[in-house]
Amino acid sequence: MGEDSPKPASTPTGAVFLSYASQDAEAARRICEALQAAGIEVWFDQSELRGGDAWDQKIRKQIKTCALFIPVISHATHDRREGYFRLEWKLAVDRSHLMDAELAFLLPVVIDDTCDDDERVPDRFREVQWTRLLGGQASPAFVERVRRLLSPEAQSTSEPAVHAVSDPAPGRKPRRAPWPVAILVLVAVGVGYLALDRFVLSKRLAPAPVAQTAARGKAAINPPLHSIAVLPFVDLSEKHDQEYFADGMAEQVIDLLSKVSDLRVTARTSSFYFKGKAASVRDIARELSVAHLLEGSVRKSGDRIRVTTQLVRADNGYHIWSETYDRDLKDVFKVQDDIANKVVQGLQISLLGGRLTRSLGGTENLEAYQWYLRGLDATRKNSRTSIAIAEDCFNHAIKLDPQFGLPWGELARDFILLADNGTITPKAGYEHARSLAERALQLSPDLAQGHAVLAYVHRTYDWDWAGAETEANRALQLDPTEPSALMEAAMIANTLGHWGEALRQQRLGLIRDPLFPLLIWWLGETEYAAGQFADSEATFRKLLTLSPDFAWTRLYLAKTLLAEDKPEEAVAVLLEESDEQNRLMGFSMALSAAHRDAEADEARKTLIAKFADSDAYWVAMAYARRGESDSALGWLDRAYKQRDPSLPEILGEHMFDKIALDLRYKAFLRKMNLPG
Repeated sequence: MGEDSPKPASTPTGAVFLSYASQDAEAARRICEALQAAGIEVWFDQSELRGGDAWDQKIRKQIKTCALFIPVISHATHDRREGYFRLEWKLAVDRSHLMDAELAFLLPVVIDDTCDDDERVPDRFREVQWTRLLGGQASPAFVERVRRLLSPEAQSTSEPAVHAVSDPAPGRKPRRAPWPVAILVLVAVGVGYLALDRFVLSKRLAPAPVAQTAARGKAAINPPLHSIAVLPFVDLSEKHDQEYFADGMAEQVIDLLSKVSDLRVTARTSSFYFKGKAASVRDIARELSVAHLLEGSVRKSGDRIRVTTQLVRADNGYHIWSETYDRDLKDVFKVQDDIANKVVQGLQISLLGGRLTRSLGGTENLEAYQWYLRGLDATRKNSRTSIAIAEDCFNHAIKLDPQFGLPWGELARDFILLADNGTITPKAGYEHARSLAERALQLSPDLAQGHAVLAYVHRTYDWDWAGAETEANRALQLDPTEPSALMEAAMIANTLGHWGEALRQQRLGLIRDPLFPLLIWWLGETEYAAGQFADSEATFRKLLTLSPDFAWTRLYLAKTLLAEDKPEEAVAVLLEESDEQNRLMGFSMALSAAHRDAEADEARKTLIAKFADSDAYWVAMAYARRGESDSALGWLDRAYKQRDPSLPEILGEHMFDKIALDLRYKAFLRKMNLPG
């Protein structure tokens, strides 16, 4: 409810109390409006003036009588050490201690990427499962869940959905088996799990015997071909403690499929009617009037979760498509989102032949789609070898379906990476990337990724900040949660020195795609530019673990260590760098900082001799770090003439700090149309 939002005087039963920090008022308003649109009473009223004993007593009374307490958790609540919302949280926690442990009361909602182990959140909040609503955008599944929790049945019985899935006790991390043991166990049981999962699903969805079917009536199943019901997923875990995860998994898939105009999807309330009931494929399909059923199972073993799904044709019981997903269960909602998206991608090909995504650059050619996915996996690794593999994969996809827009856009990004890696010249890489992105948009004008690539070209090669911002905004209008669009918007903010905004956009992107290496890399670079060196170091080290061969990681980690005055550590990191060009760029600064001047001079000379045509900016940086203004500015001019793609990073580059007051340096920033 929050500091700036007094509540109405009445206290009807069954109301939801929304508690938030004033900085999160807009997100809280969105949640409130979504719930109110569904007829749910929400105590969120900004019409009165706050303050005074009467206002305080009103809040206490409402927390004491509300049916659900929803604390809105965010970076703002983490940063605020004091605030009225903290008193609201305490009052709600105190009340929860007087309740039955199984009674649904606390429903924490996170509106950004705040971790669920935030130490500034009450322990009681961390004991229950959090809901993530990016920016306060409440999904239909969330509204339905609130409605269900407010029902008399939920309030009079236990509500397992409120309790955390396999959360450890507060302050205690789950124990993890040593990797060799864990891998052996997974390998040993994997085949058995898969066989059992398929057996259970097949048994549950087996066609009814002919006599039984005849007894129920002879009406033929004749629903629309493109219709589907997602049945509740079965919890096959040994402890049977994953029901909430299983239900949430099914809900996520339903929510995603419901947004597809070409597909008729049975609502959750109807498809979940069959939960726990013995019914055949034909019976369920006839009742729901659908042609297909999607069924799944969930099995948890230690810190791993296995989700098995299969699509069944209702009129004959045949399996059309099936897939198994194994994940580390570190963040329940991220795992659910990831798998739900993968399931929907599979259905796009198997059920609708790819027509779900045609308007957004998709294909009806399964082989082309598979080549595209292979290329996408290779691109994300961002090494010279992986980019070459990705280029080949995208070209295969385009050859199989020239109208397939997505690989055109991703191929454009590959040429950008080739230019940034120094494999080809900026002119060759960026001009070709521009033409490829434009081709992608000719095929699919509403492809967010295509506009994101053009934003990258405008920013990094054209140095057209306004044009880059226009393309990035267009990408975000088309898909506000597309990670590449958020990344491009963040990069523009980073270039102009708006590091807080850049960090916000990057973190939003990582909510959607938490293991996107390029986005993680840019987060580390922005943290470095903002002077958050410890955070930057941690981010780059995380990226090394996630993607050890990702280009630039060791180089930029070394640069961050230099900013932290750790030259010997920087040298040690660079010694592990296999790419000679990156190693020389780093050594020319790190060895000098470690007072190994002769070696630094030799590294710089070799860098100039071999890579002067592509790395003038880094040579300038090496001179600038030593305070040699004349040489640094001379090499900056050379980088400008070469249109070095690293120049847009200059505003946040701390290696130039020693020459930052030089009037010639300020003039160079003005020439780049950057703030001085």
